[in-house]
Amino acid sequence: MTHRVAILISGNGSNMLALAKSMTADHPARPCVVISDNPKAKGLTNAMELGLNTATISSHFFKDNRLEFEKELMHCLKKFGTEFVCLAGFMRILTAQFVNYWNGRILNIHPSLLPKFRGLRTHTKALVAGEKYHGCTVHEVTEHLDDGPILGQARVTVLPEDTTDSLSQRVLLLEHELYPIVLRRFIEGDRRMVVL
Repeated sequence: MTHRVAILISGNGSNMLALAKSMTADHPARPCVVISDNPKAKGLTNAMELGLNTATISSHFFKDNRLEFEKELMHCLKKFGTEFVCLAGFMRILTAQFVNYWNGRILNIHPSLLPKFRGLRTHTKALVAGEKYHGCTVHEVTEHLDDGPILGQARVTVLPEDTTDSLSQRVLLLEHELYPIVLRRFIEGDRRMVVL
């Protein structure tokens, strides 16, 4: 049985591409749709070039009405027969009601070694804190921001010459490696933590 995975993005969608390209051959899942809250997201074009279904639910039209936004998002997910959801640079905080509906079927990738540096500007925070190591985490999504069971982490050594940009680029490469590995195991029911 092949499972259906929706990938949610807001920007370039580089993690979306890594996930989508991994879901081939004997992989237990296939991408069913790429959804963005930003109609100008480059990731939508990238997804279309791969022949993937795409949809836009513009956050501009919903402003602060999270429930109406999520109502439309849920409708779209169901329309494409979604079984699992991957957040891949999706820059909206989801409500507990939405997350609880997808409990055990929704993943996120975060650019830090959680529980350190939840939220935004993680690379800058790591540099300011003088961290020796930095990296990324794939975790199950819960109603709490950047929380939930950790399913995978990958780390890099922070170099003396690192800037926010150089560090973020090295971590991004790890994200592209880690997320597909964790997704496949997750779909197969394996919740053991992956460490790269």
